[in-house]
Amino acid sequence: MVLFKSVVAVCLATAALTVAAPASDAHSHHHKKHVVPGKYFDHFMVILLENENYKDAVADPYLGNLAKAHKGNLLTDYYALTHPSQPNYIGIIGGSLFGFDDDDPKTINEKSIVDILEPKGLTWREYAEDYTPGPGGACNTNTSLGDGIYMRKHNPFISYSTVANNITRCQNVVPATQLYKDIADGNLPQFSFYTPNMNDDGHDTNLTTASKWVQSFIEPLMKEPKFLQNTAVMITWDEARVYTIPNQVWSVIIGDAVKPLAKNSDNTRYDHYSILATIEDNWDLDNLGQNDVNATVFHW
Repeated sequence: MVLFKSVVAVCLATAALTVAAPASDAHSHHHKKHVVPGKYFDHFMVILLENENYKDAVADPYLGNLAKAHKGNLLTDYYALTHPSQPNYIGIIGGSLFGFDDDDPKTINEKSIVDILEPKGLTWREYAEDYTPGPGGACNTNTSLGDGIYMRKHNPFISYSTVANNITRCQNVVPATQLYKDIADGNLPQFSFYTPNMNDDGHDTNLTTASKWVQSFIEPLMKEPKFLQNTAVMITWDEARVYTIPNQVWSVIIGDAVKPLAKNSDNTRYDHYSILATIEDNWDLDNLGQNDVNATVFHW
């Protein structure tokens, strides 16, 4: 954790120096050139934590106050799709479980969010902690890396052949440390999916560890002007503790693009498919013809 914080500090300090340097406006022009304006936000990041019940997460001292502290909204009636983990990840970017009902590796030839972002010129990235790209930047389809601290089942893009078999798209599946370079360079993608490792997401640790990781990750970003570029960050859990019914999970949306509701609470019923529906609505994208079509768009 100390090492991770050090990396954050060094990278964000570098970003700050880049901002302070009296270079030309080419840098900011380069950033603006790639941004497709959205209805509600210009950048959207999804962060998935692992296996926790809503009532326990909302009772955590840090997480329970996060929406209010950052003038965002707690989603008080938000649900995961199923159990176990992997199908939830698949559904978030594809709008369907596509028959996934376990954590076993499989590859499907289906469309995902990538196929509706790219035609509109929208940039995307998967930032995965402890991921190592394959040879020549190819997608690494190994089921686990780094003694199991990275798991393929939590990196849904790898399971879509439209990404895994496309070397250009594989360049957007990157180690999480790339995020800080992208921020410093003014190249924050418009859609990003952030996968913490098995310790930081709470899977192999506990709620307290996950909460401390969120704090160490989010607090520097919420002070970083080059990250807050009409940006919304959604932090959620993949599922409640396994086989808990209802499958309600704690979720917040924070960032400079978010307008707080009364008591920093959004009490509308949503589920993971709402992420896709909101992104489609924000940039007027085609839909995937799956459960994204009838999902409820987040209140903005």
